[in-house]
Amino acid sequence: MFSTNSDTSIQQTVTDSLHAAAQSGEHGTESGNLFTQLLHHVYDSNELDLPFIGQVHLPHFAPIQIGDLTIDVSITKHVVFLWAAAILLIILAVTAARKNSKREVPHGFGNLIEVFILFIRDEVVLPNMGKGGIKYLPYLLTTFFFILIMNLAGLVPYGSTSTSNVSVTAALAFIAFIMIQLSAIRAQGIGHYLKHLTGGVHWILWPIMIPIEVLGLFTKPFALMIRLFANMIGGHIVIISLIGLIFVFQSWIIAPIPILFVLGINLLELFVAFLQAYIFTMLTSLFMGLGMQAAHEGGTHNESGH
Repeated sequence: MFSTNSDTSIQQTVTDSLHAAAQSGEHGTESGNLFTQLLHHVYDSNELDLPFIGQVHLPHFAPIQIGDLTIDVSITKHVVFLWAAAILLIILAVTAARKNSKREVPHGFGNLIEVFILFIRDEVVLPNMGKGGIKYLPYLLTTFFFILIMNLAGLVPYGSTSTSNVSVTAALAFIAFIMIQLSAIRAQGIGHYLKHLTGGVHWILWPIMIPIEVLGLFTKPFALMIRLFANMIGGHIVIISLIGLIFVFQSWIIAPIPILFVLGINLLELFVAFLQAYIFTMLTSLFMGLGMQAAHEGGTHNESGH
């Protein structure tokens, strides 16, 4: 896991805010300790909690310092669950493929996976990218299922949501950025792709338009990164805040109210896990489709010019 100082500052801000809320109660020290235990479910750490085993310390390596940038390549909790999501995805995909290959009409688990595949193909890829987007379907399916599994992992006891780490969402957004540019270059050609960076204006305005257009290339994946990160960490912080009310008020009378709200938020989090996987995949296909459609528009203008 690559971790920068910004990751640490975000996690520290969350910790300080919740600790401050805990210490506002009569027994601030005890509440603060309880909040610290609850916060392990939200942010990354070098310990892994396992049932019947307890806390397991993960390997830690010395961080790499490059100027003001600190890169920590240690194995953390989010890395473990990211690997687990990748392994689980491979197992589920291979199992579904074998089941569907043996039957003309899929049923059971194979049919369930096929429902998602057909939905992504017919409702996401084809409307946004056209028939030319079918060749990118494996990438988009992998993105959808990978994000979905990581999102759902945080709802499992002793689990953790890797997508609540901005480094993970940044890596996913970086891959999306590469695919968006690659699909545009393949459809338009390198010459037409570079030409669109001028915005179609007179060459005198190129020093203004080119930086704006280049900046626009990065705003799309940046929005994908922040949207997924904020939505996944936001729900967990709300749940922890609601549970923390019990310790802040130091009364069992108020306990049923936060618990009922937590149950409701958990159900909402289940919906959000599917929704955010869909939104990330849909927006990626939309951005890829915009670059591919620009090639057809360029071809149309060329034909009309002749």
